[in-house]
Amino acid sequence: MRLRFPGTIWYWRGPAPYHFVTVPPREAAMIAEVSRVVTYGWGMIPASVTVGSTRVTTALWPKDGGYVVPIKKALQDAEGLGVDDEIEVVLDIDA
Repeated sequence: MRLRFPGTIWYWRGPAPYHFVTVPPREAAMIAEVSRVVTYGWGMIPASVTVGSTRVTTALWPKDGGYVVPIKKALQDAEGLGVDDEIEVVLDIDA
């Protein structure tokens, strides 16, 4: 499954800092349809994320009935990204 959508990078301080993009409702519903087949537990969905010319592997986190995409430091550094940046996310989920 390949999904493409725009999103804004936001920051969650938590016990360890993370940057995320929220998956829009339509795409989150599509992910939920295959979640039982692809999750490795706790609702986490393994995925490859591409922003610009950089691709990383990660896991989508369930949040508020949808999902969020972690924007790893390596991805931020490679693409010069920060909080409030608007980006296009390409998700590949092996369903």
